[in-house]
Amino acid sequence: MIKCLLLKTGITLISEMLEVGAEVGEPDCQLINPCQILENGEFSRWPTCTDQKTLMLGSDNFLTIADPSQEILNKYKEVTG
Repeated sequence: MIKCLLLKTGITLISEMLEVGAEVGEPDCQLINPCQILENGEFSRWPTCTDQKTLMLGSDNFLTIADPSQEILNKYKEVTG
């Protein structure tokens, strides 16, 4: 499922997201092809320090999760192929 994620740091991401079983305190969400949605509406691969396309992140880092608008979803699919 593709979701928009607002992180506690204020960063907004769009990514395919899978919940995975994990011990308390360990990362429990797998993000596939995460992109940051910039203020100008452009997308940037996230994080920029790696070429990895699959990352693990703890759900405790999320402020909220929402369904993307159709326009954002279409743009994400264009960017990630």
